[in-house]
Amino acid sequence: MIFIPLPFVLTILLVIILMQLLRNREAGSRADMFFIALIGTYMLQSVLLGLRWGYDILAVLPVQILLASIIAGLSYLSFRSLTVQNSDDALRAHKIWPHLLPVLAVFVLLLIRRDLAALAIIVIFLAYGLALLRLSFAGPDVLIAARLDGVMRSYRAMQITAAMLIGSVIVDILINFDFLWNSGRYSPSIILVTNILSLLVLGAAAGVALNNRTNADEDERDEGKAPALVSETALTTDEHLAIVTELDALMRDKQLYKDMELNLKRIAHRLRKPPRHVSEAVNRCRGISVSVYVNNFRVEEACRLLQETDEPVTQITFASGFLTKSNFNREFLRVTGIAPKTYRNQIIMSGTSITE
Repeated sequence: MIFIPLPFVLTILLVIILMQLLRNREAGSRADMFFIALIGTYMLQSVLLGLRWGYDILAVLPVQILLASIIAGLSYLSFRSLTVQNSDDALRAHKIWPHLLPVLAVFVLLLIRRDLAALAIIVIFLAYGLALLRLSFAGPDVLIAARLDGVMRSYRAMQITAAMLIGSVIVDILINFDFLWNSGRYSPSIILVTNILSLLVLGAAAGVALNNRTNADEDERDEGKAPALVSETALTTDEHLAIVTELDALMRDKQLYKDMELNLKRIAHRLRKPPRHVSEAVNRCRGISVSVYVNNFRVEEACRLLQETDEPVTQITFASGFLTKSNFNREFLRVTGIAPKTYRNQIIMSGTSITE
């Protein structure tokens, strides 16, 4: 019987996730390469994990350590790319090279002091985990390049990634205690199980964030034709109200919410305002995030279509601006307290006009 280590099975799952995402995407941003490289690194790390624990090949250990330092930086750069106004900015050398320094430091330590390389990984994971956690404190609106239809999923994926990076530090501490108290009896099992679970969860999180990134950055291609954005100075209450009034008009008159690829960056582009100003205005004047604000319009439109037409619920999902049925059902339930089909049945029973 052929022995296939469990990490190899995980590698196959990660390959399937990546291929499915790439097949479903159309004209993605160049900044997608961070997420693609991240999932690819997870795949390679999973292969090395299988060689190390499945076939006891110790020679791969230094490469595993080096890849771990790459994973931490790539995780941060991937989610950070969802927060920038222009995705090309995330690819500029001066934004990337500082994140190569930890990798270089680990490489040097592997050559001269391998015992310190593991300690360096702990510091790197903790630093990047805290950096992602700090980024998440700004709320889901910080991910301006994520589709508003799925921005909460991307936001949760970022939080999970931060937690996993920080959690790996806790696992390393537990391993040290195991060596101290039990001579490392349980360490191999702890390392294998936590690595497999981490790679699976992190791979899924990266896949979710990549899938919810807006496919086309058409607004960036048009930026040269439009006037420059206003400065990002602090705004008064009246200025915030003016932004929300203009945004309300865009939603009501132009039905901007029907754009399934809509994100905060695209809204800000239409308003000729910085994304931060738009987010602050909606939060201050409406008391909700931009994603909730837009989805409220989408649910309102869905209610109208459910009441006035006999279109299938699936068709109404797309017509109202939602990209997935799951997001539609969740947001509809949040706003109305009932499922779409239940809402339509209640309309029919009340005798309101609908041909069905």
